[in-house]
Amino acid sequence: MSFDTLLTPERIARETAAGYWRDLVITDFLDEHAAATPDKIAFVDSRRQVTFAELKAEADAFALGLRESGVGTGDVVSFQLPNWIEWIVVHYAATRIGAISNPLIPIYREREVGFMVGLAKPKAVVVPREFRGFDYPAMIRRLAKDWDFDPELVVLGEESWDRVVAAGEGADPGVLPDLRPDPNDVTLLIFTSGTTGEPKGVMHTHNTMVAANDPLPARLGVGPGSVLHMASTLAHLTGFLYGARLNVQSGATCVLQDVWDAAAFVDLVERHGITYTSAATPYLHDLVSAPNLAERDTSSLVRFCCMGAPIPRAMVREAKQKLPGLVVVGGWGQTEEGLVTIGIPGDPADKIIETDGYPWPGMEIRVVDAAGVERPAGEEGALQVRGPFVFVGYAERLDLARQQMVPAADDRGDWFDTGDLAYLDADGYLRISGRTKDVIIRGGENIPVAYVENVLYEHPSVDAVAVVAVPDPRLQERACACVVLKTGAELTFAQLQTFLAEKGVAKQYWPEKLVVLDALPTTASGKVQKFQLREQVAG
Repeated sequence: MSFDTLLTPERIARETAAGYWRDLVITDFLDEHAAATPDKIAFVDSRRQVTFAELKAEADAFALGLRESGVGTGDVVSFQLPNWIEWIVVHYAATRIGAISNPLIPIYREREVGFMVGLAKPKAVVVPREFRGFDYPAMIRRLAKDWDFDPELVVLGEESWDRVVAAGEGADPGVLPDLRPDPNDVTLLIFTSGTTGEPKGVMHTHNTMVAANDPLPARLGVGPGSVLHMASTLAHLTGFLYGARLNVQSGATCVLQDVWDAAAFVDLVERHGITYTSAATPYLHDLVSAPNLAERDTSSLVRFCCMGAPIPRAMVREAKQKLPGLVVVGGWGQTEEGLVTIGIPGDPADKIIETDGYPWPGMEIRVVDAAGVERPAGEEGALQVRGPFVFVGYAERLDLARQQMVPAADDRGDWFDTGDLAYLDADGYLRISGRTKDVIIRGGENIPVAYVENVLYEHPSVDAVAVVAVPDPRLQERACACVVLKTGAELTFAQLQTFLAEKGVAKQYWPEKLVVLDALPTTASGKVQKFQLREQVAG
């Protein structure tokens, strides 16, 4: 199957001439390291480890096996695997033969998988026999009854997986060089995580994905001597870029964690000398609260890149106290364009806490008003981005992608309207202030949602918080604070108001309703699904 994209010859020429698109694919890096450092450990998971040479051999065999099964250039391979080495094998195998990887988050079930696989129409679907007590093959077989296509089901742990591997091992590897894809072909079909309730199939090329990782080693000090870690699902763009690919681009080792547990992560840091991890902000909260933190040697861990939510000031202080060698930086991005901004190690504390970082080389950002006029520093507006990491369209929904592209007055490419509200400070650092769909307008005045949430995070009883709108017949909307309390803690609405007063928050910004929940609904990557909260508290 082939997908139409927004990619144009003009964009290819522009990004190539600027040096951001280097016409490389991820298997080029794997080949390089397998030849130069064949015995170096590439990946470690909860079950085994592989060297670069072993990974290349496994990926090549699986690639040839997929080809023998009828998977060709431009075909989709959907796979719903945990953070195991086999996930990596399938992705690199698909890349090797020019197929499109369509990773699916392991917690997705019939509703999500049925929609996503139904849109992707893959030639093969790869799942584990079982993970965390769930029968994945049975789900796929139920769904397949309603599909108008017939993908091959490959089950890790059953004969179908072994059959693909055996077919590949018996095939001629000499055909693989001729199957190397064009770097401007689509390599990834990955669905947005659904924070607004409507997942979309985002398409990226080899060039956009290689470019997205290129600046990270220099900015954050990652290199061949680094030991990376990934606990976010590899089927989310964070995991895809910084768990499945960053170490191969940089020659480092990556430790995969298939089930997040902060105490287990602390053990992994000591055992493997982990130096760097990327995750949503709740993971940092869990780390500083880990019961074994003081008992383990975590001195190797020097970088924690928080993505997806503001970093509460109190959390940064606690991390600095308990992990004095750790540098925490915040980053912002979307499935559509990867990581766009990130903090710089050595930034002052206010930049780490109050901003979402500084743009990557090649990425441009601007904040505009409703008429498209750029806002001055410190003034909120709609955030737009452009550059080499930006996607090439939504699968089967190019019209929607075109609607979000804003024509530019120059020849450096159109702007992508992110749907976020933000402002830039005088130094060019970004601060996300909300989603355009999350704006709370109370009596004609906008409530700065992210600001109020950040203050509430400092309350000693609050473990997690999200502020959402509730309908109001007179004022249009009022703000509701949805909080999860720490174990044994209590919080009344009156206490919340007192706290905000003591913090000096303007009264017009105070939430006018408090809802205490056992947990906030989140995506698999840790982002709060505010559309669900709005529905939940609307009554």
